[in-house]
Amino acid sequence: MSPRLYKALLGTIAVVLLVCVSVLERHLNHERDVLGLTRYTELRGAPPVLAMTTVALGGFRGLISNALWIRANDLQDDGKYFEMVQLADWITKLEPHFTQVWLVQAWNMAYNISVKFKDPPDRWRWVQRGTELLRDDGLRYNPDDVLIHRELAWFFQHKMGANLDDAHLYYKQMWANEMSRVLGTNGAVNWNALIHPTTPDEIERTNILRAKYKLDPVFMKQVDETDGPLEWRLPEAHAIYWAAQGLEAAKRNERKINPDDLITLRRVIYQSMQLSFQRGRLIANEADRSFEFGPNLAIIPKASAAYEQAMEDDPKNRDHIETAHRNFLRDAVWFLYTYNREADAQAWFKYLGEKYPNKPLMESDTNSFPRNVTLERYCLDRIQEEVGDTSASNTRAILEGLERSALKSLAIGDPDRYLGLEGLAKKVLQTYNSKIQGTATNRVSMAPLSEIRQVVLNRVLDNEFSPELSDRLRTELRLPARANPPTNAVPTEENRK
Repeated sequence: MSPRLYKALLGTIAVVLLVCVSVLERHLNHERDVLGLTRYTELRGAPPVLAMTTVALGGFRGLISNALWIRANDLQDDGKYFEMVQLADWITKLEPHFTQVWLVQAWNMAYNISVKFKDPPDRWRWVQRGTELLRDDGLRYNPDDVLIHRELAWFFQHKMGANLDDAHLYYKQMWANEMSRVLGTNGAVNWNALIHPTTPDEIERTNILRAKYKLDPVFMKQVDETDGPLEWRLPEAHAIYWAAQGLEAAKRNERKINPDDLITLRRVIYQSMQLSFQRGRLIANEADRSFEFGPNLAIIPKASAAYEQAMEDDPKNRDHIETAHRNFLRDAVWFLYTYNREADAQAWFKYLGEKYPNKPLMESDTNSFPRNVTLERYCLDRIQEEVGDTSASNTRAILEGLERSALKSLAIGDPDRYLGLEGLAKKVLQTYNSKIQGTATNRVSMAPLSEIRQVVLNRVLDNEFSPELSDRLRTELRLPARANPPTNAVPTEENRK
C-alpha cells in the first residue's frame, strides 16, 4: 500500500471514530441529564486552600471529596463527631449530590452529638440542625432523593416521636409550639386559609409554612385526607408527610429507585399512623399550662387499611406485618372500649376475629381465640392479665389506678375516657367479686367502688394534683371550692409528666 493511500485510510478511520465518539458523547450527556449528574454547585464556605485547590483541579473535586470522606470516617470511628461535622459540610459543598454524606452528617447531629448534652434545649438545637440539614439543604440539591426523604421522615418518627431519648417530651413540646404558631392551637387546621390565604395573617402563616418548614399546604391536606385525620402539631404527622413526599419523588425518578427503599417509606407511614392512633391527639391541660397525649381513635380505619396495603406491597415481610396489624387491632378494640365507644369496639372486635381467627387474643391464655372470648371478657382479661384470680391487693391497685386516670381525664376535659374508665372499673370489681364466691370472703372481700373512688379523690385533691387541676376537678364534680386557695400556685412536676 502506497504511503498516500495509507494516510488516507488512517484519516478516514479517524473521522469515523470521531463521529462515533460524538454520537456516544451525546448519548452519555443525555443519560447524565436524566440521572441528574450534570448539576454544578459553587463551593462556598470552605477554607481558602481547599477552595483554591478545588478550582484549580476542577474535575478532580471527586478525588478531594473521597479523601475528605475517608478522613471523616476515621473521625467517626474515633467518636470525634464535632470535627466530622465540618469535614462533612465541606464534602456536601464539593459534591452536593452525594447522598450518603447528607445522611451521615444529619444523623451525627441529631443522634450522636445531641446526646452529648444533658440539657434538653441544647439537645433540641442539634436535633433541629440535623432535621434542617436534610430538609433545607439536602432536598434543595436532591429534590427527588428517596433516601433523604426516608431519613427526614425517620427523624420525625423516631427521634422526635418515640420515647427513647430522655428529652423526647421537650422535643414534642418545642415542635408543637412551632406548629401552633403557624397552624393554630385548637388542632383543627383551616386548610382553605392556608391554601388560599386572603388576610395578612393568613398570608404570613402560609409563607412561613412554605419558606421555613418547606411544607406544601396542598399536599398536607392531601395527606390528611388519605392517612388522617392527623394532629399536625405532633411529629408523627410530619413523618407521614415526608414519607409520602418521598413516594411522590420516586415516581419522578423511577430509574434510580430501589424497591426496598419504597418499602421503608411505606413502613414509616403505617408505623407513624399506629403511633398517631396511640397518642396522636393533644389535650390542652390549661390548669398546668401543658398538654396531655390521647389516642386518635378517628384514624383507626385508615391505619388498619395501611397495614393491609403494606402486606400486599411487601410479601417478603408479610408475617411480621400481620403480627403488627393484629396487635394494632387488639389495641384498637381496647382503646375504643375504654373510651366508652362500645359499639365501635364490638365492630372492630368482630373484624379482628374474622381476620385472625386462629390467633389467641391473650398471651397468657393459649385458648383465648376470638370465637371463645367475648368483648367484655377480653377487655377485663387484658387489664387483669398480670393479676392473680383472687389477688385482692393487685385488684385494689388496678381499681385505684383506673379511678385516678378517670378523674384526671375528667379534670383535663376528656369526659369520654372518664366514663369509659369508670365503666371498666365497675366491671373489674364485678368480675373479682364473682371469682371470690365460695371463698373466705371476709379475708379477700373488696370495698365498694364508691368507697375506693372517694379514697382516690381525697388523695388527688389533697396531694397528687396541682391546685389548678384540683380546682377544675372540683368544678366538674360540683364539689365545694377550696378554702383560701393560693393566689400564685406553682404546678407540680407530677402533672407535667
